[in-house]
Amino acid sequence: MNYSFSHTILLYIYAHCVNKYDMFDRTMRLGIIKKLIGEKKISSQEQLLHLLKEKDVHVTQATLSRDLKSLKVGKVSDGNHGYYYTLPDQKMNKETTEHFLEDIKRGYISLAFSANLAVMHTLPGHANTVAFALDRLDLLEITGTIAGDDTILIILSDGIGREEFSACLGEIIPDLELPK
Repeated sequence: MNYSFSHTILLYIYAHCVNKYDMFDRTMRLGIIKKLIGEKKISSQEQLLHLLKEKDVHVTQATLSRDLKSLKVGKVSDGNHGYYYTLPDQKMNKETTEHFLEDIKRGYISLAFSANLAVMHTLPGHANTVAFALDRLDLLEITGTIAGDDTILIILSDGIGREEFSACLGEIIPDLELPK
């Protein structure tokens, strides 16, 4: 096709407006998703799609999945063998902290130390959940965790030894059987 200069300008303006609308639409959709996740305990993409449809926001599951990834949405335990979506910038409230502590208690078996490393053994399949909970609690005594299926490597912060770390865990979860 051979377009005139004015026709080319009109196509450019149209494409520019469409792209602006798409960005506006996406920004609005992300805002609605954040609001819904902040207000409700949403356990699945299907549930979120339904809630979006109620707000007259029509989106495919693939787009919703990309939106959740871009918002860095995670899932946390609801304390009853289920999970719900959470945003990374949501302030940790007492209920969420309690869920993390329950996750640790539910999976914990034992703890051992070597220098500034701690090795926590969990029930099979629980290590990732327990490590996630430890990370989300933002304990100053922990630099980071690495989880397998039933074992977590906990890297202790500089200057933290077994006594300080055991005391920290014992303070927040008094009924854990910790090494002396």
